[in-house]
Amino acid sequence: MTALQTLTLTRPDDFHLHLRDGAALRDALPWTARQFARAIVMPNLKPPVVRLQQALDYRGRILAALPQDSDFTPLMTLYLTDDTTPEMVEEAWSSGAVHAFKLYPAGATTNSDSGVTELKRIYPALDAMQRVGMPLLIHGEVTDPDVDVFDREAVFIDRHLIALHRAFPGLKIVLEHITTAHAVAYVREASELDAQGVPLLAATLTAHHLLHNRNALFQGGMRPHYYCLPVLKRETHRQALLDAATSGDPRFFLGTDSAPHARNTKETACGCAGCFTAANALELYCAAFEQRGALHRLDDFASRFGAAFYGLPRNTGSVTLERTPWNVPEALPYADTDIVPLHAGELMEWRLRVAS
Repeated sequence: MTALQTLTLTRPDDFHLHLRDGAALRDALPWTARQFARAIVMPNLKPPVVRLQQALDYRGRILAALPQDSDFTPLMTLYLTDDTTPEMVEEAWSSGAVHAFKLYPAGATTNSDSGVTELKRIYPALDAMQRVGMPLLIHGEVTDPDVDVFDREAVFIDRHLIALHRAFPGLKIVLEHITTAHAVAYVREASELDAQGVPLLAATLTAHHLLHNRNALFQGGMRPHYYCLPVLKRETHRQALLDAATSGDPRFFLGTDSAPHARNTKETACGCAGCFTAANALELYCAAFEQRGALHRLDDFASRFGAAFYGLPRNTGSVTLERTPWNVPEALPYADTDIVPLHAGELMEWRLRVAS
């Protein structure tokens, strides 16, 4: 059988993205805007984006940094803290500019020090979110030092998420960047639907977790550009993630979790967590889906399921990828220094050609 040579997708969306701010925003944003129509923008800046006006101001800076003639739309989020009130939730929802709240357990990942210290502290805010229909996005890891880093996601589900889901059965939840078979099974077992028949519990999947297991961190030495949180897991978990992504199940959709960090903050004694995938995101997802012979399922995963979950219209434009082998650059300009994209220097089979 002749291999597919071109692939055209409805213009996709990225439902989990880090853009940073200032010069870093200026250099990271164009990579996403050239291929995605919209993106859920994470609020873990310094200081975090906790109030509506901060989100509106950040949105303004993103729009100002866009390349000329870009039609990219940032979808803003707010950062949950112990002090988030129902009134803040209602104000954010009424604005139409904020599409979700993000839960970071305090200390779980980059810039999460202001995160929630105990879930019951935010129950009044969660009740308001359930009432108005505001999604909750969860970085699902415990931060207890006695829990192995490779078990933090599974323990979070068993120790916290099950109880939270039971307490708020009508709350829309996205379990972000899942990494384990345990998380896949939990999402698949959920049957709750909203009034439009859309699942209330969903999960985003990153390209790096679909393509790599934890061996990638150590092949030929320490490889800091494969270090992310949640950390890469065993091959059995990667296979479960691929099963979910390519299944056609609308509860699983694209979220890159592209996390830009300058090279000198990754290649250091205490390197930052995060993989920069925005520069070749669709090419990476193509590589993952092709492993399962499932390129025909990529359009739904990238362009339909996430939009349906968030109640957004499906995009009308398209992007086309070609089977044209190319080498990923070793580094790219970033905030007066440089950044290393995932698969730097490596050959990739697919390449984005055009967005229309």
